[in-house]
Formats: sequence, structure tokens, C-alpha cells
Amino acid sequence: MTGPAVPDAALRPDPPPTGRLATWLPGIATLRGYDRRSLRGDIVAGIILSTMLVPAGMGYAEASGLPAVTGLYATVVPLLVYALVGPSRILVFGPDSALAAIIAATILPLAGGSSDEAVALAGMLGLMTGALCIGAALARLGFLTDLLSKPVRVGYMNGIALTVIVSQLPKLCGFSVDAEGFIRGTVEFVRGLAAGEAVPQAVAIGIACIALILVLKAVAPRVPGILLAVVFATIAVAVLGLADTISVVGSVPRGFPVPAIPAVPLEDIPALAVGAVSIALISFADTSVLSRTFAGRTGVRVDPDREAGALGALNIAAGFFQGFPVSSSASRTSVAESAGSRTQLTGVVGALIIVGLLVLVPDLLRNLPQTALAAVVITAVLGLIDLRSIVRFARVRRSDAVLSVACFLGVAILGVIPGIILAVALSLLDFIRRAWRPHDAVMGRAEGVKGYHDVGRYPGARRIPGLLLYRWDAPLFFANADLFRSRILDFVDGAEPPVRWVVVASEPITDVDTTAADAIEELDVELSRRGVELAFAEMKDPVKDRLTRYGLAERVGRELFFPTVGVAVKAYLDANPVEWVDWEDAPRAGGGGPTKGTP
Repeated sequence: MTGPAVPDAALRPDPPPTGRLATWLPGIATLRGYDRRSLRGDIVAGIILSTMLVPAGMGYAEASGLPAVTGLYATVVPLLVYALVGPSRILVFGPDSALAAIIAATILPLAGGSSDEAVALAGMLGLMTGALCIGAALARLGFLTDLLSKPVRVGYMNGIALTVIVSQLPKLCGFSVDAEGFIRGTVEFVRGLAAGEAVPQAVAIGIACIALILVLKAVAPRVPGILLAVVFATIAVAVLGLADTISVVGSVPRGFPVPAIPAVPLEDIPALAVGAVSIALISFADTSVLSRTFAGRTGVRVDPDREAGALGALNIAAGFFQGFPVSSSASRTSVAESAGSRTQLTGVVGALIIVGLLVLVPDLLRNLPQTALAAVVITAVLGLIDLRSIVRFARVRRSDAVLSVACFLGVAILGVIPGIILAVALSLLDFIRRAWRPHDAVMGRAEGVKGYHDVGRYPGARRIPGLLLYRWDAPLFFANADLFRSRILDFVDGAEPPVRWVVVASEPITDVDTTAADAIEELDVELSRRGVELAFAEMKDPVKDRLTRYGLAERVGRELFFPTVGVAVKAYLDANPVEWVDWEDAPRAGGGGPTKGTP
């Protein structure tokens, strides 16, 4: 029998760099210890990656309401910066379809139709997004990305995807509309079609590009379908002389912009801040998940706060160079990985190829039709639509499906930014709802089963006379404290025979706030009036310490905090004359009578 094949040493991941230099500038540390055997793979992967970076960057810029060339600036700068400060060795950053609708919704109402104003606003949006990410990293707020649960993420991504597709449909058909959002965009697109504004040549090229990209993705995923579609469209425009018939990219400025602080009116800053918060939250959530996914494949651990800091640095850099907010890209990272990428040198190679294009042959993109860029964006965002998850939510937890659909409708009806704010609010409210009315249980002893269990799930479970074993499956806080108190009193008042002790199985209770502490004190008072003792079992030490600071440990009695439910039951049986025979102590074949033991 032979074991699994061991890969060649040249194909194994390089060991992660260590030390202070690796912490702050991992790119330099990687370069110092660079394995030359990785060079060929990184260069080849960079060349292949560049064929995707150019059309994707330009397409997402157009979808964001910006000149196509800014997408190249927003691709080059983040790749170079992340190669220096990024903790992941193969993650690829750049313009992203998930952010395009948010950027457009933020800057276009402020730009007043001016392309220069839109570029400046997008640059400032990048600076503010980057500053938020760095601030979050310094404050170690990486956990904030958990505010977006999966149902919420699926819902807003579906909403964003449809919003972006609707925004690109007029461009795909060769005309433009003055409308924002899913509903208005759909209405204006249909109105344009009815008015005969569609250009047949643009429609034909756009649909052909979509078909080519999707077919190659399905049957030959390694073939660069986006590149072939863009080349086909550009050649078709040039050969058929369609540059004056359909909209094309036109002349691209030669060279690369010099760094500058974007000049925007102060009154636009509050609106930009709202967009920056939304973008920072979404881009970091996606980057964090993607970074962990690819890092796990190579056995490298990534600190989410360092990832947030790197994301902030590259967004600030993009803002200085006429770029706009960017994020990680799952599709481009996968292309780099499958092409043999080993380090961030892949991104550097891809960035330098784009710079060469801008400096040496900018006219190469002159005849690239806008309909082809719309096709690139539409095929990309189709991958964001996730109906399968909604079906799964409906099957396993209907409330998650409702939450996801509500977030989708919020983005589609209210707009991208209000929809995302609604998504975060709904996510938090859903958590509060679940913790507000959590599962609770009265527990008893089930025949043949170790421990104590919910009598609702074990109908044959026997309850110990005079003892109420009660479990509360949530933290105790202001929203559910009164329910906790009233539920126990209801069980006590309805019990037969009368309850002598209440033992709260506290292992699921992870926190007790001041409102809940007051509720516990009130509960103890009310139980004392009924002649009932209150006790706790399996309480976590940090929660017990908090009750001590509240003064509840002394009030209840430190002797009534038990390490396990079994110990609490034994203490109750020792203190009260109760007839109780546990199934483990029942007579067995060939044995004597029952003996009293620890339950």
C-alpha cells in the first residue's frame, strides 16, 4: 500500500516570512527570501492575469460612473501597494463589481454630470474608505465584519447584482439613461427600448460577447474568455467601421497620473462618509473571507486586522492616483492561483504590463466598444446572484430566507446605500430577536440517557419532585431579562408538587448585564416569598465574577453555585426529604435493592 504522492519541493508554498519586517512590510521580507524556483510561475501568472485586469478594471470603472481609464489606475496602484504591505501572498485586489453600484450611488448625485467632478469624488471616497479601514485595524475592529450574516450578505449581493445589471443594460444596447437604482433604471431602460433608442450593432456585439464569455467559462474555464470577447469586439468595430455608430472608449490619456489630493467641496463630505462606511464594511468582509480561504490552502494564518490595514493603505493610494475604492477579487485571485502564482510578484507583473500599455500603446484601446465593457460587467455580476442559498435558507430556517429577501428588496427599492444600512440593521435586529425569545427548557431525567434533558424533547423524562431544573439558552440582557424572570415564576407557580429549589443550568448564559442582574435580584426576592431557593449550576467563571461585582453572589449564597447540574441535584436531595430513585440506581438482575448515589 502506498501513501499519497509528495509534491515536488519547487511546487510547495514558500514558508511565511517572520519577524518585525514581515509584520509591517511582508512584501520586502518575501523578496529577501524569494525562491527563484517560483519566478517562472509568478511571471506567467502575471501575464495571464493582466489579460483579465484590463477589461475588468475598465468595465467596473464604467459601471461606477467613471471614465474607463480610471479603472486601470485603480488596478495598478492597489496591486503595487498590496505587494508591499499585504499579508496574503496571492490575493489580487482591484475594482470590484460588488462596489460599483455603491460608488455610483455615492458620487453621481454629487458630480452633477461632470466627469472631472466624479473622478475627484471617487478619489476622495477612496481616501475616506482607506482611512476607515486603517482606523478599524488600529482599533482591532476586524470583528465588525461579523455584523453581516450570510443571509444578509446573500440578500444585498443579489440586490447589488441586479442593480448593476440594470445599469449596464442601456450601455449594452448602445444608448444611455439618466436614472439611478434598480426600479428607475428598469423603467428608463424599457422606455428607451420602446422609443427605439437601441443600436442593433451594439446589441449584436454585446450579446455575442456575453455568449462567448459564458460559453468559454462553462466548457473551457482556463481560456481567457473576457480577453477574447474584448479583442473580438475591438476588431469588429475597427473592421466594420463602427466607431462612429456605437460608443467606444476612445483615446486613453498616455502615461500615468501624478499623485494629488482630490479637491471636493466640504459639503459633499457627509454624503461621501456614508458611502465610505458602506464600502469599508463590505470590502473588508469580502476580503477577510477570501483571505482566510486562500490562506488556508497554503497553511498560512492571516490576521484580519492586518488585512484591514493593508486594505486601507491600498485604497488611500488609489485615491491619490485618480482611482476609486477597491476590494479583493475572488475571480482574479483564482485565475492567478490556477496560473501558478506563488507570491505577490504576480500582481506586480500584471500592474507593470498595464503601465506599459498606458505609456507605450494607449491607442490600442481606442476602438474598444462600451457594449463589450457592459458585457464584461454583466457576466461578472451574474456570479454574485445566489438563488441556491435562498432556497436552502427556506428549507432549513425560514426566517433566514425572509431576512435575505428583505435585504434584497431593500437594495432594489431603496437604493444601494440605504439598502446596505437596512441590511446591517436587519442583521442586528435578527440577532436581538433570537436572543430576545431564546429557547428555554425544564429538564428531567430520561431513562437510559446520561445527564438531564429537555422534558419537551424527552416526554418520558422524570422530574425530581420539588426541584425545577431550568435552562436558558442565551445571554441575559435588557431585552430578555424580564422574560427570564417571568418564565421561571410561571413554572414555579404551576408546579405540582410545589417547588422547593430552582436550579438554573447556566452553561449557555455567556453574559449578564445590569438590567438582567436586577431581574435576577427581583427573581430571588419573589422566590424567597414563595419559600423557594434559587441556585445556579455550570455557570462560567467570567459570568460568576460579574454577578459577584453586582453583589448577587452574596445575596444568592456562594454555596448555591454548583459546578455541575449533577452536584446541584445531589445537594438538593441531601437537603430535602424527597423520595427519588435514579434509573442508574435501580435494582439490576442479580443485585440488591436501590442505593442512593450521585445522579
